[in-house]
Amino acid sequence: MNKARKRLPASGSQASVRRHEEQLPWKKQKLLDIHQALNSDPVDIETLHRAALSEGGLLTDDIRRKVWPKLLSINVYNLPAKPSKDVREDHKDYRQVVLDVKRSMRRFPKGMRVDEREVLQEQLIDIILDVLRRNPQLHYYQGYHDIVVTFLLVVGERMTIAIMEKLSNHHLRDFMDPTMDSTKHILNYLMPILERMDRELHDFMIRSEVGTIFALSWLITWYGYVLSDFRHVLRLYDFFLASHPLMAIYFAAVIVLYRQKEVKSSECDMASVHHLLSQMPQDLPYEELIGGAQSLFISCPPSLLTQSAALQSHNIIAISTFTDFQTSTLRQRPDSVLRQQLHKRHENQLTFPMSPQPASTNQLVKMAVWGLSATLGAAALAVAQTAMDWAPEFLSQLF
Repeated sequence: MNKARKRLPASGSQASVRRHEEQLPWKKQKLLDIHQALNSDPVDIETLHRAALSEGGLLTDDIRRKVWPKLLSINVYNLPAKPSKDVREDHKDYRQVVLDVKRSMRRFPKGMRVDEREVLQEQLIDIILDVLRRNPQLHYYQGYHDIVVTFLLVVGERMTIAIMEKLSNHHLRDFMDPTMDSTKHILNYLMPILERMDRELHDFMIRSEVGTIFALSWLITWYGYVLSDFRHVLRLYDFFLASHPLMAIYFAAVIVLYRQKEVKSSECDMASVHHLLSQMPQDLPYEELIGGAQSLFISCPPSLLTQSAALQSHNIIAISTFTDFQTSTLRQRPDSVLRQQLHKRHENQLTFPMSPQPASTNQLVKMAVWGLSATLGAAALAVAQTAMDWAPEFLSQLF
């Protein structure tokens, strides 16, 4: 009687890959997962979401430069042009933007050369004014520059314009209304969350009449203004970019809940509680709080909170457009395909059929073709450079 043979792996190489993946430390496994997700066609956006939400977020700035655009459905080969020289002319927000940017020195890395910082500050001014000029429905608010500078320091000028244009029309849209009514309305989500999670804390804060204004700078800057460690800011930006637009207010709730003993031990008056909560601790357990905010969002979704009288009869644009925004991220092509498509378009432009021209216009045609070729040559060079900048470097980080 023949003994049953043991089932062998379909492929020795496949088994080797599986064994290797099982042995990889979690960070290297995450890098591998992100690399595979970015190169899937369509891009595996769910895996990128999980990577941004899970422990450590996106890990490095190099990965952020590749993943952030995908989270926002931005084509890295079709970025806006750099702001024109006249972007500052006659802009109603120019003076305020300049004042805010000049006060933003603490947001730049310590030890950065003064001339380097000044160049970035000039870019910061131009980016803000360019986004506002391109989107006249948007209104500048103080604190907006704290978000812009975070992206500028990681992805550069043109990508920051693309990111801020997308965020300003979605996640940040309600902060950019002519009035603060929508912003105040979003802040009003805080107390109903606290009421459901810790009634004693909620009642104490109501008695103190502290309100929610202490969390305003947290919300409208995505905590960039109140956190001194840039690493923590980037970790939160990974989190918020992969989350519902209201996640920043849920994060505010978990901070208050985390500090509930301090709050309840303070004097029950507005000045004392406001002072306490306005002083953001710099040693918060960020991963624990991020996990808590996600759990809080599941147990107390916005749809449940809107039953509160304070949250009725107000349309939040970021919420109403979020489903369409999510859908737009699902069918993205990997950068390798986008790069090939761009090259093909350039090749088609270079080889377009030339119809016979009268002899008198030959010289003009030659000059026009020369100008077109020179322009496209420069564009091709720029594309090649961009491709080098964005080439996947994940494998070098894996081993």
